[in-house]
Amino acid sequence: MNLFGYVKTKLIKEIINNGWHGFAYAFVFTITNIVFVISIENTNVANTLVMIALAPMLSAVISFVFLKENPDKKTWVAIFITTLAVVYIFYDALDRNDFLGNFLGLICATGLAVGAVIIRSAKKISLVPSAMIGKLMVALIALIFANELSLEGDDIAIIPLMCIMCVAIPFVLITLAPRYITAAEVNLFFLLETILGPLWVWLVIKEQPSLETIIGGLVIILTIASHSILALKKK
Repeated sequence: MNLFGYVKTKLIKEIINNGWHGFAYAFVFTITNIVFVISIENTNVANTLVMIALAPMLSAVISFVFLKENPDKKTWVAIFITTLAVVYIFYDALDRNDFLGNFLGLICATGLAVGAVIIRSAKKISLVPSAMIGKLMVALIALIFANELSLEGDDIAIIPLMCIMCVAIPFVLITLAPRYITAAEVNLFFLLETILGPLWVWLVIKEQPSLETIIGGLVIILTIASHSILALKKK
């Protein structure tokens, strides 16, 4: 109990010391997690992950507006191409009545982009405590909608494992990563989720993305990958 009290006190103190950066990141973190889940419920996984792949380009635009970081020509070209790909995917979504899922996926990408800009604007501050508070808020909000609190069968092992391996560890690492490596390098790791996510879903539950999603997704992935590789070569 003494250890828990110490951690709780230190956590609250760090968040307060982080000022508006800490509170803003916790809020954005919470919203991003919630819309991600709702997006997947309203469209297929591939569409959601393709939208999330836009986060690096959105980060460049938001950094340009708020941090006065002017992207180079190749970044603007990448933003233009990925925007056209998103419009193409959204056009398909209108025909398949899953516009909401795609739109929420875009909101999720925007949240990730805003979070990355907040981290970038406060490089000397550790925002991991804010990420922890964000996850706590997600859990409390999810509690309102839970039908039952008991776990049965395989869920007893799957849920805790998923919380640790798929949620806690990745989000802490992604919060720390921009402090130690370039945005271009972080972007390349983000693309792995966009590529592997739909593949795993297809292998397990046979969910098939539309041809438009595949084409638009490939355009976005190849554009961002090329942009990131060129940025690394420039270093």
